[in-house]
Amino acid sequence: MAKFTYSFKLLAEFVRFAREHKAYWIVPLVLLLGLAAFVVVGGQSAAPLLYTLF
Repeated sequence: MAKFTYSFKLLAEFVRFAREHKAYWIVPLVLLLGLAAFVVVGGQSAAPLLYTLF
């Protein structure tokens, strides 16, 4: 649970930085990197289940 709290704090820090420095291109970049990380982690945990199907 602490990892989620840290992740949300980090995301809020990026958004705060983007607002202060008017660098709004950072927000979609961070969201895409987070989505890519989620896909990699999710793919690794689902791989053993997929191998049994094929």
